[in-house]
Amino acid sequence: MYTTLKIHNNAKILLVEDHKPLAQAVGAYLESAGFIMDYAHDGLCALHLATTHRYDAIILDISLPGIDGLTICLRLRQDAHLSTPILMLTARDQLQDKLAGFQHGADDYLIKPFDMPELEARIVALIRRERGEMDEAVYKIHDLSFDTRTMQVMRNGQMIHLSPTCLRILRILMRESPNLVTREQLEQELWGELTPDSDTLRSHLYKLRKAIDKPFDLPLLETQQGLGFRLIVPESI
Repeated sequence: MYTTLKIHNNAKILLVEDHKPLAQAVGAYLESAGFIMDYAHDGLCALHLATTHRYDAIILDISLPGIDGLTICLRLRQDAHLSTPILMLTARDQLQDKLAGFQHGADDYLIKPFDMPELEARIVALIRRERGEMDEAVYKIHDLSFDTRTMQVMRNGQMIHLSPTCLRILRILMRESPNLVTREQLEQELWGELTPDSDTLRSHLYKLRKAIDKPFDLPLLETQQGLGFRLIVPESI
């Protein structure tokens, strides 16, 4: 079975972003998800790293000092003949800007500001596509659905709004359902080696249960004390 953890623990990402606070935030988030990160703050550094190291994906800002992201993308495709998936980050949201990105060789395009879970999901999708791996785009258990392309969760026709961490927990549980996921597995996939205190996961699971189960007659999130958690439709249904 394909697992997101497998992708994360084997994936090396080059992040090209000159805005230091954003680069730190993106890097910290993706590293906590299990990715190995390299950084470049300008075009020359990006070209050097991308052509001398192997990466599973490149996150590339368009507006950079020195050489802009569009030129970097074109050089990597035409001169270096790299097929590494490239996701462009930019504040430019016009159609012509998006088309320019794709015409210069980008594989995906994300507009600033963006949500970290969406960035993660897009990176995983690009890496999977490059590796030839397949996975469900929409998970569905009974009347609960999770569209990983739009990051939308619905139950019984109602939209459910979840925090980024709860979204990640739900995705793991739906992906593995009906199998049991241990606390250790969840913590490893969510935070890697930077595991917070034990109450943190308990708090997120409480919020997730409150959102996807409490308003509805049928509970889907099952806790097996001392063993783990799973999403499953009760046998009586």
